[in-house]
Amino acid sequence: MADNQEVTLTLPSEPASVTTARRHVTDVLLSWGLSERAETVDMLRLIVSELATNAVQHTCGQSPSFTVELRLEGTERLRLGVTDSHPRRPRRLPAAVQQDNGRGLVIVRSLTAESGGRMAVTPARHGGKTVWVELPWQPLPTG
Repeated sequence: MADNQEVTLTLPSEPASVTTARRHVTDVLLSWGLSERAETVDMLRLIVSELATNAVQHTCGQSPSFTVELRLEGTERLRLGVTDSHPRRPRRLPAAVQQDNGRGLVIVRSLTAESGGRMAVTPARHGGKTVWVELPWQPLPTG
């Protein structure tokens, strides 16, 4: 396996793309040595689902597409980013009991922290922003 690997996929900002993003992340993680039964795979499927859903729902039609990026940095770190072209950064919504949405980033932040990782939002190269999750890389043991 190479020291650093990177895979990106750009999808239209429509609800069906969330499923495609989730499948893409799963396929890449399996090709990089994780077991489909690994908790990390399930967690990253949920994280990409939340981030892709945000890119579709909260860009108010101002981002015709979003990009999912996976980076494996050496044998130590995995980064997952979702980029859209909407300039507004994600913001926390009040988590009222009756509220049906607004908890996605709370879920992402919690899962990331529980796994010893971190979450960040950075400006994208051509406008918009990328929401990044960085986690320790834990492939299958060899041998």
